[in-house]
Amino acid sequence: MASTGVRAGATAGPWPAPGPAVRLGGAPFAGFALAAVVALVLALRAPTGLAVLGLAVFGLLHNVLELRYVAGRFAAVLAGPLVRLLLVLVTGIVVCRLLPASWLSRSAEILLAYGLLAAACRYGLRGRPVLLAVAGAGLVGAASASLAFPAYHFVVLAHLHNVVPLLFLAEWSRRLARGRAAFLVLQCGWVLLVPALLLSGWLDGWLSQRPGGWTDRLAAVYTPPGWLTPQVGLRFLAVFAFLQSMHYVVWVWFLPRHAPEAAERFDARVPGLRGGRAWALGVAAGGLLAVLFAVDYAQGRSVYAALASYHAYLEFPVLLVLLLGLGEGRGLGEGRGRFRARPPDPEADRVRTGGKEVKV
Repeated sequence: MASTGVRAGATAGPWPAPGPAVRLGGAPFAGFALAAVVALVLALRAPTGLAVLGLAVFGLLHNVLELRYVAGRFAAVLAGPLVRLLLVLVTGIVVCRLLPASWLSRSAEILLAYGLLAAACRYGLRGRPVLLAVAGAGLVGAASASLAFPAYHFVVLAHLHNVVPLLFLAEWSRRLARGRAAFLVLQCGWVLLVPALLLSGWLDGWLSQRPGGWTDRLAAVYTPPGWLTPQVGLRFLAVFAFLQSMHYVVWVWFLPRHAPEAAERFDARVPGLRGGRAWALGVAAGGLLAVLFAVDYAQGRSVYAALASYHAYLEFPVLLVLLLGLGEGRGLGEGRGRFRARPPDPEADRVRTGGKEVKV
């Protein structure tokens, strides 16, 4: 029987049960390693092309698949009043991104982003007023810094979004019957070690030295303003192109293949996107976006940035609620009956796995 990760009799909390226990074969390890090597070579030799083409081909598809996973896997968090509030706040961010760029629109987006985190703290720290007050003070301080230095805020946000899959992969890895340490070391290698090597300058000998045009523009977007020089800008652009590519590997290849139960739960909530329809939607929307990119890249980038707000911003409050925690045996709605996850169904796990560990 698959382990549920919840004590018998405990209220199910925002942490979902780990899922059917699996033994990960060698193919996923080799797949991640190969993808990292290919992405690193391309990020060193053609960072601008990798960033632009990757976004055009996989941008909207990975948006759809990530939203499907998060909404299915963390249904206990994205439910009730909380999800309605988050959707209102993110929609406000979408509007800000569709407006002409200005101090007002950027400041409004920053405030709405911290509103998302405040909502997560409010629900995640319910019943713990001291910790809630500390978290609130921290958010006020961080928001003040972001408003004072908005360019730094958006650079950090761009890179942080590509690092977030590490947390989702760590959460997924709870189901591994063996090899979890090796799996996490591999993930930390591409998420943390490779970018550190790029930023240190150790790989500058292989880094393309072709500044100008879109390379300079993108480097300025992904480099902290105070650090922007031609060489450092290329390093940050290479880091972004590499992490973005691996980000797509996680959402388009690994989690759809190795966490099918998340898609099943999403299908139950949104029958209109059942099965391959979510893939069809992502591919069709991506095709339209690619045409827009070809016609007017700047306009395509603006449209994508607005649409991507839903997947990019929803992941932060979800992870914050989980990390704030309550842990695996305590629920958000404890004492109030809200936001309770559906009790684990061992019988469903037995049907899905035949009562055995699943090797993938």
